[in-house]
Amino acid sequence: QVQLVESGGGLVQAGASLRLSCAASGRTLSRYAMGWFRQAPGKEREFVAAISWSGGSIVYEDSVKGRFTISKDNAKNTVYLQMNSLKPEDTAVYYCAVGALPRGVLAAYDYWGQGTQVTVSS
Repeated sequence: QVQLVESGGGLVQAGASLRLSCAASGRTLSRYAMGWFRQAPGKEREFVAAISWSGGSIVYEDSVKGRFTISKDNAKNTVYLQMNSLKPEDTAVYYCAVGALPRGVLAAYDYWGQGTQVTVSS
């Protein structure tokens, strides 16, 4: 069993930055891929970014490329999502997830956190 706890969300103005964290317990992250997804009100959950167990493979959704950076600290069993130049359309609940490969589909992930709210005002 894996428990994932996200933190770092909040209310910011457009152009600001936030760093989300996802702390894992119950299983070491060193051999697993991690992903970030988000879900806006009335919309389906969508892929944001993913990183392989080694950190050597990273994938981003097109709309966040150049603005968001995913990283992981295996020693701390934590994955991060640095979000810069935030836009109102980034407003959503952000979820982290654990899976075998850094893929952009929900089905690739086995465990999910409870989510953290990010709200970007214009």
